Amino acid sequence: MATFTTVGSSIAGISAAVPAVRIDNMEYELLTPSEQQLFVKTTGIRYRHVAGPGQTTGDLCYAAANKLLNKLNWRVEDVDLVIMVSQSPDYFLPATAIILQDRLGMKKSSVALDINLGCSGYVYGLTVITAMMQTGAFKKALLLAGDVSTAATNKKDKSTYPLFGDAGTATALEYNRDYKIAFDLNSDGSGQRAIYIPHGGIRHPIDATTFEEQTLEGGIVRHQRNLWLDGSEVFNFSVREAPTSIQTLMNLTGTSPDDIDYLILHQANKLMDETIRKKLKFPAEKVPYTLHDFGNTSSASIPLTIAHACRNRQALTTKWLLSGFGVGLSWGSAQLTTHQLVLPEILYI
Repeated sequence: MATFTTVGSSIAGISAAVPAVRIDNMEYELLTPSEQQLFVKTTGIRYRHVAGPGQTTGDLCYAAANKLLNKLNWRVEDVDLVIMVSQSPDYFLPATAIILQDRLGMKKSSVALDINLGCSGYVYGLTVITAMMQTGAFKKALLLAGDVSTAATNKKDKSTYPLFGDAGTATALEYNRDYKIAFDLNSDGSGQRAIYIPHGGIRHPIDATTFEEQTLEGGIVRHQRNLWLDGSEVFNFSVREAPTSIQTLMNLTGTSPDDIDYLILHQANKLMDETIRKKLKFPAEKVPYTLHDFGNTSSASIPLTIAHACRNRQALTTKWLLSGFGVGLSWGSAQLTTHQLVLPEILYI
């Protein structure tokens, strides 16, 4: 594990944007009515917002960033660093962050880069952006995190299709020497095939076999450009590693659940997250969810949950524990404090 603290940056605000198109899992025809009810009960996922044709992760993050900059009354020319976390970039190349640097109207001397991570990506992104900011070279920065995961799911795959929704988020950070963020980061590439897309990269380019659908056990249908998910392996990994990471961080900072206002977990599914919550003995009121309305939104799930579920619940000063876990396999946690955090209403575009 890598456990450490960055100094010199604070979060000023978080915003989120989701597609206007909403899908109801209680209308998913591959599940019987009783299966639909059981699915919603165990996963917590009733609705998902799905990107329309041509609507990209960059579009969603752009809308969230614009909304947040306006709400904070920040001048875009004062933002000198933008980092994009996503596993569904707008293009194979160039980096989506560089496209958004231009689209947002940021100056050419600003720094823009992408990070290819999903479920743990928001925490990892916070690590990279705060480590860069603690040099003092960057005074205002944007961390963009989002995914259009539904582009890789197969409607005939009832094990993955009803889980995922699309979203883009923006987090505004500013240089402040009085603030610290503690992190615990981990990775295990031996579990790389627990969540993966077999074809489309350099190792397995798209070929004549890519879109040939395969029928698997239980009537699940996928092709090689779809998301392949081993649900039991991901569940066992998450409930084993995430509590350990979170507890390690609390040990480092000398805190307990009583000292934390909110534990924000990656919104994977309700059964998984509730298992983690109960292991750590956090009261339910300190662990908010957005699964019911948005599903699993990958790298966007933690900031989306803060922006939506905590918008009218946070105190003037709020202490947060964040934990993301999944694809890679990778997992990470962060502990931080915010003061007068700006949380605009969710955008539906």
